[in-house]
Amino acid sequence: MTEDVAIMIKEKTKLSAAGVNLWFGNKHVLKNVGVSFSEKKVTALIGPSGCGKSTLLRCFNRMHDLAPDVRIEGKLALEKQDLYDRAISVTQVRKRIGMVFQKANPFPKSIYENINYGLKINDVPAGERQGIIENALKESFLWDEVKDDLKKPATRLSGGQQQRLCIARTVALRPEVILMDEPCSALDPISTSKVEELIEKLREQYTIVIVTHNMQQAQRVADSTIFMYLGEVVEAGNTSDIFNNPQKELTANYVRGHFG
Repeated sequence: MTEDVAIMIKEKTKLSAAGVNLWFGNKHVLKNVGVSFSEKKVTALIGPSGCGKSTLLRCFNRMHDLAPDVRIEGKLALEKQDLYDRAISVTQVRKRIGMVFQKANPFPKSIYENINYGLKINDVPAGERQGIIENALKESFLWDEVKDDLKKPATRLSGGQQQRLCIARTVALRPEVILMDEPCSALDPISTSKVEELIEKLREQYTIVIVTHNMQQAQRVADSTIFMYLGEVVEAGNTSDIFNNPQKELTANYVRGHFG
């Protein structure tokens, strides 16, 4: 299982990794990873805990930059832009590649300021912010629930609402890619359904990569699926094929629940 496996796609490649290896100290976490993500499609990363899914996701967002013991080799790119080129800053990367985390992390500010804060630090003219904030909340299916309470502390929202607010905060900056690291793992089924409905809508404008342990969720929301194990890509392809006609025995055992 040492060969470099990549998604074979006809669509335009938006995000890609080629020959990526990552070490935390002496621990080799990602091993010769090669993957491509299609523009305005949803790709699910699946695999057992500790297989490297979230680590790979965070590489694209430069989340490992400050870790002193991390070493990364290979190329990670947004279209033709090398994301680790010294000419591009972390801020520039994160403006183009947004990220939503496993646990909702609203700022200890009002609903309005949660979104406005990012607009301010990115020098969006003050006169444009109101419209952007309203549109971001509408895009995130949250506007009707909070439009009369924008001064309310974001921490008073329900868990599902907080996660949708974090998504609104991300889309307000108009990224090209949205990375989602188990965005529904802490949510109840109703809130999960709302986030999945939101993902379905967002795919019209954004390239989305989602890490999930929920096999049903991957089948519901993803166009393509990548199965990882022990830091390697085992198999990648159309979601229906991965779940209904996997080519590797390891993939079949995992998606059918006969793993370990």
